[in-house]
Amino acid sequence: MSSILTNTSSMVALQTLRSINANLAKTQDEISTGKSVSSSKDNAAVWAISKVMEADVKGFKGISDSLSLGSSTVAVARQAAETITDLLTDIKGKIVTAQQENVDRAKIQTDISALRDQITSVTNAAQFNGQNLIKGTDAMSILSSLDRQAGGTVNASNIIVDRKDLSMDAGVLGTGTDLSPNATLSAASATNAGNTATLTLAADADVSGDAFSLTVGGATLTFAAGSITGDQDAAATAIGAAVNALGLVGVSASVSTNVVTFTSTRAFENVALTALKNGSATGATLSAATIAERAETLTFSASAAVNEGDGYQVTVGSTAYTYVAGKGESFEDVARGLKAAVDGGNITDVSTKVAQNASGQWVLKIDNNSASSVALARAGAAGGTASGGLFGLSGIDVKTAAGAEAALGNIETLIQNSIDAAASFGSADGRIDTQKSFIGKLTDALKNGIGSMVDADMEEASARLQALQTQQQLGIQSLSIANQAPQSILALFR
Repeated sequence: MSSILTNTSSMVALQTLRSINANLAKTQDEISTGKSVSSSKDNAAVWAISKVMEADVKGFKGISDSLSLGSSTVAVARQAAETITDLLTDIKGKIVTAQQENVDRAKIQTDISALRDQITSVTNAAQFNGQNLIKGTDAMSILSSLDRQAGGTVNASNIIVDRKDLSMDAGVLGTGTDLSPNATLSAASATNAGNTATLTLAADADVSGDAFSLTVGGATLTFAAGSITGDQDAAATAIGAAVNALGLVGVSASVSTNVVTFTSTRAFENVALTALKNGSATGATLSAATIAERAETLTFSASAAVNEGDGYQVTVGSTAYTYVAGKGESFEDVARGLKAAVDGGNITDVSTKVAQNASGQWVLKIDNNSASSVALARAGAAGGTASGGLFGLSGIDVKTAAGAEAALGNIETLIQNSIDAAASFGSADGRIDTQKSFIGKLTDALKNGIGSMVDADMEEASARLQALQTQQQLGIQSLSIANQAPQSILALFR
């Protein structure tokens, strides 16, 4: 049945043309925007995922900038620490030269002071955008990643770079918890008195048939049978005189009847003893195998912890010397810091040394070689301001032989501190560079992922455009033919 009111063919042709035009419009939009999903109506799920990933890409761009800033800051600190290490090495060379007797120590001290001033300049200038990692103790946090969890939660990750204080600042003793029980002082004063050991010879009316051998601090004495005549008292007198004749530095002998008393005033050095009569210790009895070193000791706990801000103080004479621990330091650092402080006081005839005892405890040894005793005291408290990593450098003075000797031990500690700082910054710098490279690759991967989801396939879109344009032309012709169909009914009325 034909109808002039309802043209079914025209309606079908029109719907087809509309569909073709819609597909053609979408294809043209893909070609013009380059995206197959340019809005949420194209594909809501894919569009939402792509927008989340695009937000992450922008975040990683900010992280890359943060890492670049952090890398520059750490690189400045590393270069400064390496420069300070070189300057400290130069200072060590000057100190070694000052160990000699026939040098102008005053001029050497002038050179050391100039190098020290240069270190101060480097320390103050080692900043990037106001951030100086070789002054102070607070760590620097660098944003390094954004970690998105499966549930959508985003957590920030950071690279923590510890500051390494290479200033010469003196610490400030706190007023917190009393820490003095962690440090034990051997005596309330240090004297110049030597330590002793005795050799007792057994009663013997005639020693002419006896042979004696003796070692004192590595020097050996021998008496063949017949070398000594008389009784045990005569033997003691002969042995004492022979020891004194050796001229051993800091070692002397005195005699009382049949007892020889050996006295050592050597600082920080034990004196070994052996004695034999006719090849046996029988008849020649020593009170000790060694004469203990002369020095009073400040012994630190083997079990207590050292926290940042823990300060310890030793008073020598009327002057208190303080060292306050920084982050991550130990009792070894405290002992060496106090040594540097006392040495910097340039107390006449007072010397120091740091060592570990048989129990593994760190010990500060203090020797007094002056004519009068020197009072000693100790204190400790938490909550102080940490001393600088190069604390003690300002107290180095090689104008005297004693000062040059003390400086040689202290400079090694300072050099090690600067080396540790440079190594720490180098490690952090390498980690930052690695993370920065990873973030760059991760950003590229995310961009590729986003592109694979939303970018249009231009070859396919181009081919589809050609096909749809052809379909559009055919649809128009089909609609035109369908619209002409009712006109054929006019022929029935002619």
